[in-house]
Amino acid sequence: METATFPFEQIELQLNERVQDLLSRLTLDEKVSLMPQYQAAIERLGVGGYKHGTEGAHGISWLGAATSFPQPGGLACTWNPELVQKIGEAIGDEARAFYRKNPTVNGLTLWAPTVDMERDPRWGRTEEAYGEDPVLTGRLSTALVKGIQGDHPKYLKAVATLKHFLGNNNEIDRGVASSSIDPRNMREYYLEAFKPAFKEGGAQSMMTAYNSVNGVPVILHPAVMEIVKGEWEMDGFIVSDAGDLFGIVKDHKYYESFARSMAESIKNGIDSVTEETEETIKVIHQALNEGLLTEGDLDRALFNTFRVRFRLGEFDPEEGNPYAAIDDSVILSPEHSKLSLEAAKQSIVLLKNDNAALPLRSKELSKAAVIGPLADEAFRDWYSGTLAYGVTPLQGVTKKLAGKQVVFESGDDRIILTSAASGKAVGMTGEEGRLAVLHDVPERGELFRHTAWGWTAHTLEATSRGQYVTLNDAGTLTASADEIYGWYVKESLNLVPEEGGAVSLRTWNDKLISIREKDGTLHVGEQDASTEAHTFHKKIVVNGVEAAVQAAKAAEVAVVFVGNHPLLNGKEEIDRPDIVLPEEQERLVKAVYEANPNTVVVIVGSYPISSTWIDENIPAVLYTSHSGQELGNAVADVLFGDYSPSGKLNMTWYRSVDQLPGLMDYDIIKGKRTYMYFDGEPLYPFGHGLTYAQVAYRNLSLAEHELQPDGIINLSVEVKNTGAVESDEVVQLYIHALSSRVQRPLKQLMGFEKIHLAAGQMHTVAFTLPVAGLAFWDVTREQYCVESGDYEVIIGRSSGDIQLTGRVYVQGDTVPPRNLYATVKAENYDDYEKVYLDECKAGGASIHPAADGAWIAFKDADFAQGAVEFQGLVSSATGGSLEIRTGGRTGKLAGTLEIPAGSATQEWKSLSVLVGIEAGNTDVYLIFSGEVLLSRFHFSA
Repeated sequence: METATFPFEQIELQLNERVQDLLSRLTLDEKVSLMPQYQAAIERLGVGGYKHGTEGAHGISWLGAATSFPQPGGLACTWNPELVQKIGEAIGDEARAFYRKNPTVNGLTLWAPTVDMERDPRWGRTEEAYGEDPVLTGRLSTALVKGIQGDHPKYLKAVATLKHFLGNNNEIDRGVASSSIDPRNMREYYLEAFKPAFKEGGAQSMMTAYNSVNGVPVILHPAVMEIVKGEWEMDGFIVSDAGDLFGIVKDHKYYESFARSMAESIKNGIDSVTEETEETIKVIHQALNEGLLTEGDLDRALFNTFRVRFRLGEFDPEEGNPYAAIDDSVILSPEHSKLSLEAAKQSIVLLKNDNAALPLRSKELSKAAVIGPLADEAFRDWYSGTLAYGVTPLQGVTKKLAGKQVVFESGDDRIILTSAASGKAVGMTGEEGRLAVLHDVPERGELFRHTAWGWTAHTLEATSRGQYVTLNDAGTLTASADEIYGWYVKESLNLVPEEGGAVSLRTWNDKLISIREKDGTLHVGEQDASTEAHTFHKKIVVNGVEAAVQAAKAAEVAVVFVGNHPLLNGKEEIDRPDIVLPEEQERLVKAVYEANPNTVVVIVGSYPISSTWIDENIPAVLYTSHSGQELGNAVADVLFGDYSPSGKLNMTWYRSVDQLPGLMDYDIIKGKRTYMYFDGEPLYPFGHGLTYAQVAYRNLSLAEHELQPDGIINLSVEVKNTGAVESDEVVQLYIHALSSRVQRPLKQLMGFEKIHLAAGQMHTVAFTLPVAGLAFWDVTREQYCVESGDYEVIIGRSSGDIQLTGRVYVQGDTVPPRNLYATVKAENYDDYEKVYLDECKAGGASIHPAADGAWIAFKDADFAQGAVEFQGLVSSATGGSLEIRTGGRTGKLAGTLEIPAGSATQEWKSLSVLVGIEAGNTDVYLIFSGEVLLSRFHFSA
């Protein structure tokens, strides 16, 4: 071993001392070169180049074939933190192996897990995160972090990066949109999901989101420094999302110069910049030259990134680092494949099983029909990485029924396309399979498998080549894609009905395809004035539904696989148009069921996919996420009873979008979102999932019934498998405050335990819950509060299947009446209508009316001395007024504050008006007229 030259190479020194020594030896230019995602090599000091950011949501992505695990949404359905931690360990191991191959390119800072709260199932990235509940999300993401980073006291195996902080649950306009989140929603829901991975998991990295929160781009939001690096004491580094730092200028229009956006982002906690390297370096130099940024600002950022690099062992001898020797043997190891299969099995949810329709009995079957567009597919999503192999459901079922007859029908039509103008059929020319109208005899045209994925998404597969039709760079349709994949999914076509039964073709980006006159190729542009130049007749050679019906009639059981393709209709940058099963697939299920009532439906989906018809009619229904390489084996094990399903839903499955508020409504309390506040009838409740076992709950025992705020709720419940099938069971603990000053959740998950029960086995499950966990965020005092009162303790199989209840009394706090004599932040309202939260350029947030009739309310205000004046910090470009009323929205008018029109830059002014409020307690309503923004206010006696 070589002798250490510099103190930063001396392993006996304290970590922080070593980092500081390295930074002290860097020139300013070198420091600037280390700020981008791709950190430069500093050869004179022996510092190698390093890349931040390897995708690892459910397996290492894009570095080569690696073990693929179920989508995070599927992993969440396991409700098994121990399993998720093992998956994190496997991902960390494989990251180490790839790093060993090429340490400059294959970095060890992984961009996972996604911790965003999934308050709306229409979000296009629903498969990436862990569900709608912060406790479930917190425990599972913390487990993945621990697995990825390892448990060594000195060295990190790899680094977990939590994303996307904060309030990021829509793709539409994500780069410009602002999420309006009030303090209670923020503290009790959105922040609560991220907190455990830092406080308990020690996550060493975090990525900021593209969106704004309350008018401020998250990359600049005070919560980054005040909460993540302040309250939570995060001691790693923060990275910007790709293109987001310059997006402050390009998209949000928040600043006019890139130098300003760079400087303010770094000063607000961004330690690693994910932008084009040379441009990043140029802009940082510009910010330094303009005095917007100092070398000290760079030092703080680089201290954070290099502190993590030191902990990864980069600057230490390999023999002391237990992770340094991990090599290629772990990639796609048999142990990891076995773990992937186990995760896929545990993630499967049995949604319905009337009359024990499942499991199927292979010994009693001689012929089965496997049907549907998802039946012979094992798709990957955008962050799945490269699958070394993928077992399809058809393959899994066929293996279970070895020697028996298994008939497969996708339900897709086989079609020939002919030109409406010439009658010639579409065929292919050249090695790349250019589509052109070629054949005078229609039957000689190419036979395409036409899959309708719902809404405007269709795919065509040339059956002679086994390749999908896609749009090449020249704007020509070619049958040359091996899979449906890409940031821009160019295999997605829209077959638009036209007059006379014809169809026109539109590309993934809605460009019309026409027939080029000179060679007949199908091409974007060069359109003839004639409608017939871009319309086709679709000749159905094989009717997919009819073929499926014939297969079902001839079989003893039909298993229909429906769902979504991970990159169609909903994905990053695209939110889902609806939550229901595509009508084409529901039509297929109905036809198969009519042909054979012994039909099982398996939904393979990246998100909740609802069908009330299937729930009402089909005897047995399973749900699985896209589960990577072992999908087919896992589904087959559950279908045939070799594994008893134990998955539980991580999200509420709503019946329709009519049960949901608008996508941009981030207030789960007033919007009645998630199981916590939704008071309607869901299709399937949060936590739902059946099993083949019969499990009985009994004897809920509460150690104490009267508790102090610093106390502990100790409880236990007996769970017994009364059936003949062994199975896992997830015991769920919920709490409900029976009385409160504010609206509290109908139920709130506080704990869960996954146990294994042999046939006939009884197990006592114990929970220990700190009373402090019952707190809500009291906006009147800006602190957590555990109220005095009764709390219902609920044990259930799901949030909707309650088995046992008890009650405890807490001798806690009482929220005092509001003091409106002190300055009050307007965002700390008790109720509101038609407003959203925006920025106050004078600091903090402001109330921004969204429509006429906007108001905010402050309940139970104590005017011991009455009030004679109201003073508010306000802004209005157009002018308006603010009515002050007591007792109700249409109550007594105490005064009206007139706000004159200001400049377009929205200057903030403190204005006052005389009011008349008598002594006593009352509710105060502030009614907005015009586009008036209010940040804070107070009354004077």
